[in-house]
This record gives sequence, C-alpha cells and structure tokens, in this order.
Amino acid sequence: MDEVVEISSTSTTPRQPASVSSPPISAPPSQIHSPSLTRSPLLSTEDLAQTEITNKTPKSSTPKAFRTPRFTPLGSPIRRALHLTRLDPRDAWLPLTESRNGNAYYAAFHTLCSGIGIQALVLPVALTILGWTWGIITLSLAFIWQLYTLYLLVELHESTKTGLRYSRYMQLCSAAFGDRLAVLLAGFPILDLSGGTCVALIIIGGSTSKMFYDIVCGATCAAHQPLTTVEWFLVFTTAAVVLSQLPNLNSIAGVSLIGAITAIGYCTLIWVVSVAEGRLPGVSYKPVKENTQIAQVFGVLNALGIVSFAFRGHNLILEIQGTMPSSEKHPSRVPMRKGVTLAYILVAMCIFPITIGGYWAYGQMIPPNGGMLTALYAFHARDTSRFILGLTSLFVIISSLCSFQIYGMTLFDMMESRYVKWRKQPCPWWLRAGFRANVGYLCFLVAVAVPFLSTIAGLVGGIALPVTLAYPCFMWVKIKKPKMYSLMWCLNWGLGILGMTLSGFLTAAGIYVIIETGIKVQFFKP
Repeated sequence: MDEVVEISSTSTTPRQPASVSSPPISAPPSQIHSPSLTRSPLLSTEDLAQTEITNKTPKSSTPKAFRTPRFTPLGSPIRRALHLTRLDPRDAWLPLTESRNGNAYYAAFHTLCSGIGIQALVLPVALTILGWTWGIITLSLAFIWQLYTLYLLVELHESTKTGLRYSRYMQLCSAAFGDRLAVLLAGFPILDLSGGTCVALIIIGGSTSKMFYDIVCGATCAAHQPLTTVEWFLVFTTAAVVLSQLPNLNSIAGVSLIGAITAIGYCTLIWVVSVAEGRLPGVSYKPVKENTQIAQVFGVLNALGIVSFAFRGHNLILEIQGTMPSSEKHPSRVPMRKGVTLAYILVAMCIFPITIGGYWAYGQMIPPNGGMLTALYAFHARDTSRFILGLTSLFVIISSLCSFQIYGMTLFDMMESRYVKWRKQPCPWWLRAGFRANVGYLCFLVAVAVPFLSTIAGLVGGIALPVTLAYPCFMWVKIKKPKMYSLMWCLNWGLGILGMTLSGFLTAAGIYVIIETGIKVQFFKP
C-alpha cells in the first residue's frame, strides 16, 4: 500500500496540492462499506472528507420507481443467509419462539423431559400380551421408527427454498398439506397429546403426592385429617400454574433438566429395586390368551398402542428446534441432531431396562393400570425402605411438574397466538398469566371429571400415532419431493401408509378393550 501513495523524490515535476491533482485513494468495491476503512491510518480527516465529496454519486434523473434496488446479488452468500433466516416478526411475541438462544444442551434437556415419562412405566403391561420375543422386537422397531421420523422433522425444520423456519408442528403440516387438511389431520391429535398429557400429569402427580404424604407421615397421618385426592390434584395444579409463569421455552431449560434427571432417577430406582428383590413366586411369562380370536387380536393391537404411546413427543421437536439461532453457516439442525442423539441414548437406557426388568420381576402379575409404579408399592412396600419409596414418589412428582411445563407451553402458545393475531401486539404480562392459569385449572377440571384417563393409554397411543410415525414421512415426500420409486420415496410412502393403517386398527382396539374390560367410569370421583 505504501508503494501506491508514495510519490518519488526524484521526479522533476513540481508538486501540486493534494486536493487539486492527487487522485483520490480508492479501495476495492468489497471494502467500501468496511468499518476498518474509515479508521485507516493512511487517510487523514481532510482526505477522507474530500474523498467522500468527490466520490459522491450524482442523482439520477430516472424516476425512483424504476431504479434498480441496491440489493446484494441473488447468488451471494450474504443474500442466501438473509433469505434462510427470514422469520415471522410475530414469533418474537410468542412463548415458543420469544427467545432463540438455545443450544444442543437445551435441546437435550427438553427432549429428555418430554421423551421420558410415566408412560414408560406401563410398557411391561404390553409384554404380558406380546410375550418376551415379540414384545422386545416390537419395542425395538418402534424405537428405531420414531427415531427415524424424528430426524426427518429436524431436517424439515428449515426450508432452503422459502427461507422459512417451521417452529411449530402445525406450521409444517400446513406447508405440506394446506391449512384445512392440516387442521383436520393433525389438529386433534396434537391437542390430545398436549392437553391430554397435562391432564394425565395432574392425575399422576396429584395421586403420587398423596402417596408421598402417607409414606413420609406414616402412622401419624391417621391422627390428622389428610387432604383428599381432589385436594391433592389442586395442590399439584397450583404448583404447576405458579411454575408456568416463566416466560418462554428457553427459560424453562433448567426446569427441563431437573425433570429429565428425576425421570431417569425414578425409572432407574423402580427397575433396580424390582430386580434386586427378585422374581415374585409363581411368576408366569405366558402371553395372556383371550377367550375369542377377535378379543385376542384386539388385545395385541391394544398392546401395540401402549408401545406407541410411550414414544409420543414428536409434536414438540420442531418447537424445541425453533428456540435455536440459525444461519447458512450454522444451521440449527446441527446442534439439534447432537442434542436429540444424546437424549435418546438416555431414553433407551431407561425404557429398555424398565420394560425388560419389570416384566422379568412381575410377569403376568403386573397391574394393568398403574404399571411399574403400582407394582412397586403393591409388592415391595413392606420389604423396601421408606426412604427409597419416598424418594421414588418425590422424583415422580417433580418430573410430572416439570413435564407439565413443556407440554403446557404449546397450549400457552396457541392461546397467545390468537391474541397476537387479533391485536397485532404482544400479550401483556397480566393477560399472559391469566391465560396460563386458565389452561392449568381447566386441565385440573378435566382431571377431576375424568380420573380414569390414564388407564386408556392404548386408545391415546392409537390416536396420536400418526403425529409420531406417519405424518413426518408424508411431509418429507411432499416437501423434499424425492425421485419417484427411489429408496427414500418408497421408504417414506411405505412407513406413512403403515402408520396410518396401524393408527386405525389401534384406535379401534383401544375402544374395544375399554368396552370389554369395563373400565370404571366414575366421573368426578377420582
């Protein structure tokens, strides 16, 4: 650079003032707007001012409407990056996408908290119908299948063509199937997964709170007037509503971490205690045989529904990924893959041992309604220390309380999005608090009115199965458009059709089992 500005001392030409004859110092076009150029030591303040004056572009006589806009070229990396990260401005006002500073660790916490739940404790019940061989095969295939569709959703989160991020499951469904068909296909299953899970968590958390109180107090509880089951439901709901005042999904990352740790804790405690105490006398591993062939077929389908319900949570994957920053060089799918991989390694380490260990310990004696948690208290309440029993109950309560937050966040987002769309402004804090309290206590009302909801896991699993196993395959074919009859085309069409067929059969089987077994339908009598 010195060679450019230095004037030779041997020149015979007389020097002229720099402002008259010296050419302005220029830079390559790519550096014109560089901040470092204005701070260059080669330019004094006077030179810089003169350069700006002499390089000023004259005004054009062309009308403003016909001028070419000063955009960066369409093929440039800057334009592609801006195109890729185009967001809906209203997303900054909604709880799911209000904060976009998530990372792989946050994704792992949320995925673990939503992926491991009380539904895993019912998996040994499915083995009482399927048996050892088919039970383990079914569980393994379902785990691989849902892991595959989960990765499809992670890849579909960002569209390189439209530049949009689909931060909600319904948004991706609408992009693939259209608004009306998306509401028809996925509206009720997603609401069933979110709202139904919150109701089930209130039932489980409230009942376990009563059990925890009895364990801690012991014989002294009889001297007092303990709370009723409904009152324990109310205590749990109030705690959940207070905790739900955290503003957005990223703000509950610590809550999800606590929920994940406690879920791993109670799953591990239950199967370790069950295996350590040994098999019960007279345990049988023969699959349950029904009186008629039709009843046998529907029983097997209901067991498959229990397995599919254990792997729900795909309706939260896009929402979790939507909390991450994303650009062309650093797309959100990279940290999301890392977080999901870590989470599902831990999910497998919880689900498979509790299923295999629980069935080995109890066999056909495992209670069909409560699963492993009920079996632990029914068979080992006397020969297990009160500390272990109380710690297990406490872990279940904390995990249910934390899981309520992540499943409830989708319901909060739905309510606030209506307000934002109507008023075109963010929700004030008092209205947001009111929305969340209404959701929590509405779920409490349903939990009190329908306390047997947790016993119909097979039916719920059948209804929610397409969200997890079928729709992601169809959306991949619709959006990515793989070559017809290619491997990805055949695989996704095959899995999608199989998932929809299974959903129909499992829903019918769940209804049939409820009618045949005669579940005690006691409204407002938890």
